Amino acid sequence: MELSVYNIKGEDTGRKVTLPEAVFGLEPNEHVMYLDVKQYLANQRQGTHKSKQRNEVHGTTKKLKKQKGTGGARAGSMKSPVFIGGGRVFGPEPRDYGFKLNKKTKRLARLSALSSLAKDGKVALVENITLSAPKTKDFLSILNGLKLNNGKKTLLVTGEVDKNVVLSARNIQRVTVATPVALNTHDLLNTDTLLLSEDGLKSLEQLYTVAE
Repeated sequence: MELSVYNIKGEDTGRKVTLPEAVFGLEPNEHVMYLDVKQYLANQRQGTHKSKQRNEVHGTTKKLKKQKGTGGARAGSMKSPVFIGGGRVFGPEPRDYGFKLNKKTKRLARLSALSSLAKDGKVALVENITLSAPKTKDFLSILNGLKLNNGKKTLLVTGEVDKNVVLSARNIQRVTVATPVALNTHDLLNTDTLLLSEDGLKSLEQLYTVAE
């Protein structure tokens, strides 16, 4: 698959680059992508939920009424889950929701997500973006030139962390800047346009075409 290279003004440079088949030419594996997104979302959970059981609730342990002769059920403590203000039965406890996923599985999931984006025509290629200072206005002008300031989600992949670019894009809604190493399946599937800089494409190819 060939992509035209655009400059930061949104003009076609006349150059074309072929996307590497090893990265963008796979048949997407939906189940593997599901597992990777599931793990990502599970790792975002704090797992700090907690309710008090009857041994943790503050209250008297005095027997409420005599054992027999009242015509009602026997009761020994106000902290019983039967009463209002009592403990909760089988309530949530703090836990870690994370689970193990093999490295090769996660690698295949990311490659599947990249291939899916390429298959749907959601990948664009731009010359390396450099800014002399962190200015949101300058970055917005680049997005306008590329016709990407349309309210849809854009994921920009650069070769390395550029502080000026990151700071310029940080305050723009629905725009994310990442390096190939920091990419995850969730972010790839949650974007409308994958915008690759030329260095970003090279780094991406180097990252996923090395020997396993």
